[in-house]
Amino acid sequence: MIIPEKYDRVGLGAAAGFLIPVIIAFCVYFFSAGDKTFSAYVERLVKADIVTHIVSLCVFPNIFLFLLFNRLDMLRATRGVLGITIFWAIVVFALKFLL
Repeated sequence: MIIPEKYDRVGLGAAAGFLIPVIIAFCVYFFSAGDKTFSAYVERLVKADIVTHIVSLCVFPNIFLFLLFNRLDMLRATRGVLGITIFWAIVVFALKFLL
């Protein structure tokens, strides 16, 4: 399958790699929070010390996005997904060891 070059951009991969974990995080919130507000939900995650676990699980689908872009030979978009995934890894590191 030939993908037009206008879609093979680092920015597209970076945007997708950033938005997919955010969307998944909100889905996890909506399915597990019940009647709690978002701030109460985050407070509960912090008290349980599972924030890094949730972030890591939300970033996991980036692997499939990376493999999809790689399979479609969209190497620039793949580079964007990889860069944002490294950003998410730094966020997890900061949350785990610096806070």
